[in-house]
Amino acid sequence: MAEEKKEVWLNYLALTTVVFAVCATLSTFKGGGFSTRSVMSQSQASDQWAFYQAKSIKSYMYQMQKETLELKLMDLPRSASEEVANTLKDEIADYKKKIEKYEQEKSEIQEKAKQLESVRDESQKHSQAFGVAIIFLQISILLSSIAGLLKKKMVWYAGMATGFVGLFYFVDGFLLIL
Repeated sequence: MAEEKKEVWLNYLALTTVVFAVCATLSTFKGGGFSTRSVMSQSQASDQWAFYQAKSIKSYMYQMQKETLELKLMDLPRSASEEVANTLKDEIADYKKKIEKYEQEKSEIQEKAKQLESVRDESQKHSQAFGVAIIFLQISILLSSIAGLLKKKMVWYAGMATGFVGLFYFVDGFLLIL
């Protein structure tokens, strides 16, 4: 039996296919990780915004109560004792402190929610780049496989060109060049 002589470029085809396959696998894992981080950050940000809303409602309730007491104080007859007026003033001051406390808490909650949204946005950018990398790398693997079966160098060159685009997006997934 005569052995077929193997063309040298087929070795390079196999090597590039392996490199593209490894990068596609890594892109899948990294993209999935960033996607999970994005979803988790969105969930946590939503929780913070719900907490912010609850604090806003409580602050508004105290504001309404404070205004009601201020109106009572203004409508207090002159004959009312100073003790009643002082009690109302103390309650108004107490509500004012609670309102200020809630406003401070709201600003802290808002800042945390915005940080989580920033993490979400950043993770989405990474995940998207890895997703595009997977598409191009899979196409390059497919073209390389077809080139090996048909022994057509031009198909392999097309696969390599597509693979290099995939590699660019793979690197972009880490560095966010675009």
